[in-house]
Amino acid sequence: MKKITMPLDCKDMNSSNRKAHFPAAVLALLVVLGGCTVGPKYQVPTAQIPPAYKENKDWKVATPQDAAVREKWWEVYNDPQLNALEDQVNVSNQSIAAALASFLEARALVKEARTQYFPTVGGSASIANQRVLASRTQPGAPNPSFTEYSIPSFDASWEPDLWGRVKNTVRASVAGAQASAADLQNTKLTMQAELAVDYFQLQGQDSLIQLLDQTVGAYQESLRLNRVLLATGIGSDENVAQAETQLESTQALDTNLAILRAQYEHAIALLVGQPASNFSIPMGPLKPPPPDIPIGVPSQLLERRPDIAAAERGVAQANAQIGVAVAAFYPNLTLSASGGLESTAISSLFTWPSRVWSVGPSLTETIFDAGLRRATVQQYQAAYDETVANYRNTVLTAFQQVEDNISELRILSVELRQQDTAVNSANRNLTIATNRYRLGIDPYLNVITAQTTLLSNQQTAVNLRIQEMTTSVQLIKALGGGWNVSQVPGQTQLISKSQQPISQPAMNAKN
Repeated sequence: MKKITMPLDCKDMNSSNRKAHFPAAVLALLVVLGGCTVGPKYQVPTAQIPPAYKENKDWKVATPQDAAVREKWWEVYNDPQLNALEDQVNVSNQSIAAALASFLEARALVKEARTQYFPTVGGSASIANQRVLASRTQPGAPNPSFTEYSIPSFDASWEPDLWGRVKNTVRASVAGAQASAADLQNTKLTMQAELAVDYFQLQGQDSLIQLLDQTVGAYQESLRLNRVLLATGIGSDENVAQAETQLESTQALDTNLAILRAQYEHAIALLVGQPASNFSIPMGPLKPPPPDIPIGVPSQLLERRPDIAAAERGVAQANAQIGVAVAAFYPNLTLSASGGLESTAISSLFTWPSRVWSVGPSLTETIFDAGLRRATVQQYQAAYDETVANYRNTVLTAFQQVEDNISELRILSVELRQQDTAVNSANRNLTIATNRYRLGIDPYLNVITAQTTLLSNQQTAVNLRIQEMTTSVQLIKALGGGWNVSQVPGQTQLISKSQQPISQPAMNAKN
C-alpha cells in the first residue's frame, strides 16, 4: 500500500498566527469526481412469461368485485373460526417473529451503511506523566520528568465517496433489507396457508368421523335385525357374526380417525403460538365447495409473489456489490482534522498559546495486490450470475405451481361429480341388496358387500372434497395471497425510526 499524504500541520505553543490553506487541487478533485459511481448499472433480469395460463381456459372469469385476492385472503371461505385463527398466526407465530427480527436486522444494516456518508468525529482528554532520558537533556537542566495535559482534543475524518463505494454499499444493504421484507411476507403467507390447510384437513377428519358415526348406527341396526331374525328362526348365526364383525371393524376405524384429528389440532396450536396442551377446536364438518378464485394474467404473478420479489432484490444486491468491488481499483481520499489544548502546566492549559491543530488530506492507492481485487470482482460477478439464475428459476417454479393447482382443481371438480354419481349408485345398490335379503332371495353377504362399497365411495368423496379445499388454499398461496410488490419498503421507510414491521403499501422496490 502506497500512501501519499499532503498534511498541513501546526503546533503553536507560543502565539503563532500561521493559517492552514486547503489545497485547491483537492477541492477541484472533489467537484469533478464527487458524482462518479463505478460498477454495472442495474437492470431487472428478463424471465420467460407465458401470455396465458394453459389450465385457465375453462376457469371462471373473475367479476369486477373479485378481480383480485384480498390481503386477508382467508376471508373468502366465510369461516369465522378460521378468520380468528389466522389473526392469531400473524401475531403469535414464532416463525413469523423470527422473520421479522431478521428484517429488522437487515434494516439496521442499511442505517449502518449510510453512516459512511458522514464524517467521524471523536474527542478525548488526557493527563500523562512523562520522563525524558537524562542523557538527552543539557547538564544542569531541570528534572527531565513532566506532566502533559490535553483537554479537550477533537479528531475528525471524512472519506468522500468519489467512486460510489458507499453508494453501492447502501444500495446493496437496501436491496438486502427489501429482500428480507419480502421474505417476511413470504413466511407469513406460508404460515397462513399451512394453517388453512391444516384447518380444512381437521374439518375433513370431522366429516369422516360424522360419516362413520352414521355408518356405525346403520350397522348397529343391521345387527339388531339379524339378531331378531335369528331369534325367530329365520336368520342364521353366521349372519349375526358377519354383522358383528362389520360393526366392530367400522367402530375401530371410526375411533382411529381421532388420532389424525388430534395431530392436526396440535399442528394448528403450534402455528398460532400456543401450547398444544391448552388448545382445542370444536368439532365441525367440512363446508365445501371452495370459493371461486380470481387468477389474473401471468404477467401479474411477478408482482404478486413475495418470493419472486425477494429473489429480484437479491439480484439487485449482488449487482451493487460488484460496484463496491470495482471501487477498490481507485484511490481513496481521506480528509482529517484535529484540534485541542495541550500544556505542561495546568495553569496555562486554557490559554491561547496552548492550542494545537492539524488539518489535511491523504490519498492512498494500492499498487500491487497479486490480483486480489480482480479476483474479488470475478467473485461478485459469479455471485450475481447465480442470483439471476435463482430468480429465473423462482419465476418458473411460480408458474408451475399455479398451473399445478389450477389443473388439480379443474380435474377434481370433474372427479367429484363422477364420485357423487358413484355414491348414489352404491346407495341404490345397498337398498336393492337389503330388500332382497329381507325377502330371503339373496344371502346377507350381498348386503355386507353393498354396505362396504357404499362406505368406501362415501369416504372417497369426502377425501376428494378435503383435497379440493386444500388445493384452493395452495392456489391462493401460489398466486401470492393478497400481497403486492408495492408493499416492499423503499429506502425512506427503511431508515425511519419506527421499529414496526412494514405492512402498508410502500414505495416501489426499485426505488
